[in-house]
Amino acid sequence: MRFLPVGPLTLLVEMDDLDQTMALFEALSAAPIAAIAEIVPAARTLLIRTRPDVPADAGLAGQILECWGNADPGESKDAGEMIEIPVTYDGEDLADVARHMGLSEAELIAAHQETIWRVAFCGFAPGFAYMISDDARFDLPRRSSPRTAIPAGSVALAGRFSGIYPQSTPGGWQLVGTTKLPMWDLSRDPPALLRPGMSCRFVAREAKAYASAKVAQTVPPYGLRVLETAFPILFQDEGRAGQTGQGVSASGAVDLQAMHRANRAVGNPAQAAVLEITLGPVRLMADVPMVLALTGAAQALLDGSHVARGQAFALDAGDEVLIAPPQAGMRSYLALRGGYEVDPVLGSAATDTLAHIGPAPLTAGSVIAPAERPALAVGAPETELALPRSSELIELPVTLGPRTDWFPEAEVDRFLKQEWVVTPRSSRVGIRLEGDVPLSRTDASELPSEGTEIGAIQVPHTGQPILFLADHPLTGGYPVIATLLPGALSLAGQTPPGTRIRFTADHAFAPFMPESPA
Repeated sequence: MRFLPVGPLTLLVEMDDLDQTMALFEALSAAPIAAIAEIVPAARTLLIRTRPDVPADAGLAGQILECWGNADPGESKDAGEMIEIPVTYDGEDLADVARHMGLSEAELIAAHQETIWRVAFCGFAPGFAYMISDDARFDLPRRSSPRTAIPAGSVALAGRFSGIYPQSTPGGWQLVGTTKLPMWDLSRDPPALLRPGMSCRFVAREAKAYASAKVAQTVPPYGLRVLETAFPILFQDEGRAGQTGQGVSASGAVDLQAMHRANRAVGNPAQAAVLEITLGPVRLMADVPMVLALTGAAQALLDGSHVARGQAFALDAGDEVLIAPPQAGMRSYLALRGGYEVDPVLGSAATDTLAHIGPAPLTAGSVIAPAERPALAVGAPETELALPRSSELIELPVTLGPRTDWFPEAEVDRFLKQEWVVTPRSSRVGIRLEGDVPLSRTDASELPSEGTEIGAIQVPHTGQPILFLADHPLTGGYPVIATLLPGALSLAGQTPPGTRIRFTADHAFAPFMPESPA
């Protein structure tokens, strides 16, 4: 067991194999540690997030080690809730998988049905469950060439796992069948059919088709009208924490500090939903009198005059406001006094652009109704942070880990000393960086999927890092060389293409040595 640093409130516990990882997850679930807020299980690791006032340090590592010492990894575990999944065995790779296993297609189908599959963890996409079995014959390779699109409902196999794609997505697993049973449906509570600890059996029969529920989209009769926007406008708030068991990451505003300032300026609770605006231009019109505030990168223009960033301003019915492209930064946040009328999804109004969860993006013609909730007095504008301009050099502090030791010392030194340029291919999912010399590692083996934190700096085979932002995937399969400190996330999310980044670290990478609990 190793304890690897991720950030002030996050650490990664690495076990020898999947069975040990599941045993530790079950031990921590049976005897919860008060300091732990959330656990993200994966193939060989547990990503541990602590409560806001508790550090993820050697003391917590000691408590986890003690819990493991009191557990019995060899103990027979309850199979948990059992679900039958009807499958039509019509997958494109069925014949290839049968040949690889030395079986006929009929024997493969029989083996797949006779096996009890247990959900080890969720990730990749909302509702995607990684299921394992005790049948070693199902340890299968991925396809040499991934497909660009796999239909929703595809039943697939790869690397000891069986899984079902909840939505159309690229993928490299071997396809053996299809099911019409939805893995992800917002009309269910919870929406994910399969969750860690559950078990399932596959049965060969046609499934009844169920239409997955979608959030109803209605156009309000009046409100704030979007007349023009260069990019889709998103509803955002603090995100949907606590949904990792369904394969859902938090999402939320990229620049939380700016979101909070906008809400305070109009007297809203700091966590109220706002509009996240990328670059510009954006033109809006008020159908009724309202009070707004804009923070972050851009300034609002009324009748050709700039409104100070963070200053609350009033619109009468018929007034228009222009938000021009900012000279620095990337994202702006527009709060409405009394809030916007928006239906939350899984407890949040955040739009997750990777998982496709949350309110639909707003485009020209959209109308946002005011919620007219109670509000406090309008606040004085707060100091707006200086934001980076294209080609400007900024420094971002990181914690080295959890996979820094996958890279030679010289490469870690290069990572910290080299300037990395933000590329135009960046998004809310992550900032794609480019350096003059890509990073390399001596260990080219594949990293089993493990939980990733917002701010994780993942290094794919190209050697050009990706800095994960709010809509990052819940799990990833490339080593994370370092993780951005939480206080730097807002600044990172405001870096426009062309910004140069240098990463800084106060401490060298070192796994935690667990301390004995007092």
